[in-house]
Amino acid sequence: MHSDTVERMGIRVAVAGASGYAGGELLRLIAGHPQFELAVATGFAQAGSTIGSVHPHVRSLRDVVLAKTDPAVLADADLVFLALPHGESAAIAAQLPDSVKVVDLGADFRLRSAADWAKYYPGAHAGTWTYGLPELPGQRELIAASTRVANTGCYAVTAILALAPLIAAGVADPDDVVIVASSGTSGAGRSPKQHLLASEVMGSMSPYKVGAHQHVAEIKQASGARTLSMTPLLAPMPRGILATVTARPLGGADPREVLAAAYADEPFVHVLPEGQWPQTGATFGANSAHLQATLDVDSGRIVVVSATDNLVKGAAGQAVQNANIMLGLPETTGLAIDGIAP
Repeated sequence: MHSDTVERMGIRVAVAGASGYAGGELLRLIAGHPQFELAVATGFAQAGSTIGSVHPHVRSLRDVVLAKTDPAVLADADLVFLALPHGESAAIAAQLPDSVKVVDLGADFRLRSAADWAKYYPGAHAGTWTYGLPELPGQRELIAASTRVANTGCYAVTAILALAPLIAAGVADPDDVVIVASSGTSGAGRSPKQHLLASEVMGSMSPYKVGAHQHVAEIKQASGARTLSMTPLLAPMPRGILATVTARPLGGADPREVLAAAYADEPFVHVLPEGQWPQTGATFGANSAHLQATLDVDSGRIVVVSATDNLVKGAAGQAVQNANIMLGLPETTGLAIDGIAP
């Protein structure tokens, strides 16, 4: 059988921005997906390089050469993943045929409010696509009917999963939410930056974008929170997010029982047994979110701790989950719930 015929047996997917960390994770997941065939992978500065030289861990695709990010080379795919910096997806998406399904891992189409966009991002608001978090009530059906889906942000998915069911059930006060969340350095992308150097990060934790993190608007939009304070921290690890979400309780319901009921049938969201608390290491490499909740004995506040891998459930794995739904495949296809340890 001709090699080109073999390549076209599966669903042809393309990755724009394949040289970054999220792009590399997409390539890894696509390589292991039983229905996906990589049609093309594109890069910017790395165009012309092989995947093996940019992502040596993706050995099965090592000889594939990264093309320039041109809509014309992406348009032949059945579905395109856009793993581009915030603000760069809209121009590419506008030049893709309506017949091509698109999942955008950037922020360009997540927010409904142009005012919220202007508060946190430069440039004009590009519009709003279907929000790509299937675990929200009714969202799975909207994703299945959509050709354009905006993937969640990494901090956002970690916090929304912890908070949305509690607000929806009237258990948590939407006007009193506080989040403190730590992220691995890969969440800041692959571009060289002084504050991400090993000498700066190792053995140290530091806050950033205090009081003005861009995911706040997204978390409020998707969770139902109205007043939210978020402090992000940079942790000395390459990947993972651990978020502590607290809220003033309304009523006497057990927050853990509310979360367990909300996610009882969800394959990727796991409310841990009593007494067991989430840890980032347990989610590495998995499209999983681990949750635990309690009431603080002093303040009475609801405390939910949530852990994800920012490159998987926070980016590439979530994107593949959305793509599976859009393409009519079983949602769990090609995605692991088991992490890698130690």
